[in-house]
Amino acid sequence: MLTQLAIQDYAIVDRLELDLTRGMTAITGETGAGKSILLGALGLCLGERADAGSVRHGCERTDLSARFDIQHLPAAAEWL
Repeated sequence: MLTQLAIQDYAIVDRLELDLTRGMTAITGETGAGKSILLGALGLCLGERADAGSVRHGCERTDLSARFDIQHLPAAAEWL
């Protein structure tokens, strides 16, 4: 289960730490609100190829991290 997503200097995001609690989380918003940015950042954390154009304008690099709780997922723990 995803428990945290941290984004710095990615697309239009300066800095964001999203802490996800237990239960269901829904990401909603109007067009242009940033839903795809969150999913893109998560995809990069999971191994998608990066594009230098995703670095926020005026910055040299982006920092992304995702934290997962796999305590109750033995297959995931074994794979890692």
